Amino acid sequence: MISKQIIEDINNSSAIRAMFTEGQQLAQEIGAENVYDFSLGNPCTPVPEAYTRALLEVLDQEESPVLHGYMANTGYPEVCQAVAESLNHRFGTAFGGRNVIMTVGAAGAINIIMKTLFDPGDELMVFAPYFTEYRNYCGNWRGVLTVVQPDFETMLPDFADMERKLSSRTKAVIINNPVNPSGVIYSREVIAQIASLLRKKQQEYGHEIYIISDEPYREIVFDGKETPFLTNYYENTFVTYSFSKSLSIPGDRIGYLVIPDEMADFDRTYAGLAIANRITGFINAPALMQKAVARCLNEQTDVAFYDRNRKLIYRELTELGFTCIRPEGTFYLFLRSPEPDELRFVEAAKRHHIMLVNGTTFGCPGYVRLAYCVPYEMIVRSLPAFRALAEEYGLKG
Repeated sequence: MISKQIIEDINNSSAIRAMFTEGQQLAQEIGAENVYDFSLGNPCTPVPEAYTRALLEVLDQEESPVLHGYMANTGYPEVCQAVAESLNHRFGTAFGGRNVIMTVGAAGAINIIMKTLFDPGDELMVFAPYFTEYRNYCGNWRGVLTVVQPDFETMLPDFADMERKLSSRTKAVIINNPVNPSGVIYSREVIAQIASLLRKKQQEYGHEIYIISDEPYREIVFDGKETPFLTNYYENTFVTYSFSKSLSIPGDRIGYLVIPDEMADFDRTYAGLAIANRITGFINAPALMQKAVARCLNEQTDVAFYDRNRKLIYRELTELGFTCIRPEGTFYLFLRSPEPDELRFVEAAKRHHIMLVNGTTFGCPGYVRLAYCVPYEMIVRSLPAFRALAEEYGLKG
């Protein structure tokens, strides 16, 4: 018999993936051009030519048995050093190679951090709306998820709720900045407020409370905004990163985590992460991808492509009468459901062949998420369907 935990995971399987699968089935029935699938955050911008060239160069230049063999669980030392130097240049940090561990994407990084930190019953705090997989990652290590409600006007954390819910079992707080699904960016002031509260609670409870700063959308920001680099604000911070969005390579599963020298008990924590990377089953990050991304640390996807999509979808939907959170980053739009039960709204949208993801999945009922990392032409084709949906709800465009 399979475990109770995996049965629970099956029952709570990703609504995002379920909607994506349903959209694919509908496309087979009525034609892909007639389905407006905004469900999955799958980058659609071209992979930078420099990355493809780097892969070929590595394959051509590196000695084959070495390239395809094992290395230290933490990754190639020269790759870790290159990442550290890139971060130092961009964020004014002072990292060395020993502060970087190469990982199987940001998801792998988060899981080995939790493997290193968590005992059963320890609490992971998240800010709604939050990336739905955080709940599953927490469950992997028998943790307990604590959800902080947002200020619904700004979609920033409700700090009074945060202070109420911090407890002696709180082991870590995860911050996704910019935020999937809302597109909101936590400013320096917001980060400083979070850090101040956590320092206060660390002193009160007599143990570390860590921040896990999950930053796969760090480079996808608009209107001159920037995302603060959290190790500059709070000592006990892990930074997790994936190249999935910045280079449009989600299937290559390559990322890293940063652990600053200032972190409490650095040496044992680093040793724990290295072991966790091995015994969690990753062993090490993919060798070829490590070598390739080390040559592409200054490359990024076409942010202007996403900005064009953002401006179009936000303008058109608000003009139709929908209430939307204006995205500052990522490639997601968070839209308030015109009726309290957003699941019914999702079903109504499907009747117009629009595939959306319900906000309950992200811990925020009453909203839906649109992933606008789609061809611009698809958004244009979808507008009559959105217009019909708005008319169905009596919205005033």
